[in-house]
Amino acid sequence: MAPTFELVTRAPDADLFVVPVFSGARLGPGAQLVDDAIGGTLGEFMQETDFDGTRGEVLAVPTGGQLGARAALLLGVGDEETFDAAALRRAGAVLARRTSRVASVATTLLDAVGPDVDRGVAAQALAEGVCLGRYQFLRYKSEAKASRLEHVFVISRAGAKARAGLARGARIAEAVAWARDLVNEPAAAKSPAEVVDLAKVVARASGLKTKVFAGEQLERERMGGVLGVGKGSERPPRFLRLEYSPRSPRGTLALVGKGVVFDSGGLSLKTAGGMEAMKTDMSGAAAVIAAMSTLRDLGVKARVIGYVPLVENMPSGAAMRPGDVLTMRNGKTVEVLNTDAEGRLILADALSLASEEGADAIIDLATLTGAVTVALGDKVAGLMGSHDGWVAQVSEAAVRSGERVWHLPLPDDYRRNLDSDVADLRNVSSGGGAGTLTAGLFLKEFTGEAPWAHLDIAGTARSSSDDAETSKGGTGYGVRLLVDLASTFRKPSR
Repeated sequence: MAPTFELVTRAPDADLFVVPVFSGARLGPGAQLVDDAIGGTLGEFMQETDFDGTRGEVLAVPTGGQLGARAALLLGVGDEETFDAAALRRAGAVLARRTSRVASVATTLLDAVGPDVDRGVAAQALAEGVCLGRYQFLRYKSEAKASRLEHVFVISRAGAKARAGLARGARIAEAVAWARDLVNEPAAAKSPAEVVDLAKVVARASGLKTKVFAGEQLERERMGGVLGVGKGSERPPRFLRLEYSPRSPRGTLALVGKGVVFDSGGLSLKTAGGMEAMKTDMSGAAAVIAAMSTLRDLGVKARVIGYVPLVENMPSGAAMRPGDVLTMRNGKTVEVLNTDAEGRLILADALSLASEEGADAIIDLATLTGAVTVALGDKVAGLMGSHDGWVAQVSEAAVRSGERVWHLPLPDDYRRNLDSDVADLRNVSSGGGAGTLTAGLFLKEFTGEAPWAHLDIAGTARSSSDDAETSKGGTGYGVRLLVDLASTFRKPSR
């Protein structure tokens, strides 16, 4: 369970009082109360312990119960001039990790941001940071030590806007946690059919319409990519369609998420080390389902449709072979020269359907290429697209949500590297390098005339360590970005 948030105007009874300190040991809001409680010696105390307010630095200060709390915690938040919503989100995550042994915390962190930062936006970021910093995946731990943090008192006079922001941030973080849970779940427990069942539960609770294609339905729907990739597994593929339809919608946004529940590489088998994290290859699907679960609660005005192809890529006597040719939903044929380049095959069907159904704009998320990790690491996703205005909208949502992207090109002259001798195109480039860009160019072939953007999240979908609001393991990357994008959606001009 995520902690609850309560906006208050003065320090309440709580287990711990957390106050910000800026770089250079400059006291933030509420620190004077701590100083008064210990007789005006806080400056000396910080100097003796070399506490400087560096971002992420913490210092416990015994107060003798003078603040309504047993102790205070000084939390370093870095440079005061750059302490914005993103920095507040990070600080909230540090707070959650450092206070996991207490049930309640009071903090003045919200008022540490400058007057030019909207208090609703800041409150949302704080709630997101606390909830995501508190996240733990403990299902398979026999001696788990779960966080005890249950209640956060936010001390501020910010009012209704901040209260609404706290609620919004907590709801979005709940969706991110759902996505993280699904990504972290072992592949054996999340077959395509099981993911569909979990999504149906979410859909019923969130007012979403569902449609599922399986078996002969996939054949009738001409899902050649889904069928081709999925036929090597004993666990058959599925195609999930989710729809959110408010009254008088402001256009239709299509979200497409890659759902490879486990990727062995197929007959083009990965190395043992390369398979270790492949339970996370459905991170795009998890992000789409989770983001859509929030839309009704957040009052999103756009119609949003989610397209989620779900497969397992396994080697067997029935698996597709290098050299096989698949026919995608839009009629284009693809020569499969590497069965480990399977994500783009299932996305081709989903993008074709989204385009056919008349979406005003499309965005897909996929753990698609290792090359994007080489280029951008594990903190920044690669962004590509066919429409400058739509790519700009996605970039703006990324900035607001704190999920970073970098715009990469789709050079027209690279397209010839996808030419096939026997089919319309091949699924891997014939040239060396630029794997992320040529994968994007492959996807573009299936988007029709709709404005389209692609996020390669191969690096950002999982993390090797806890870092601010990012958790070790599945990160739930993309949920916050998609929610922001849907909430602010504007139909791009054609």
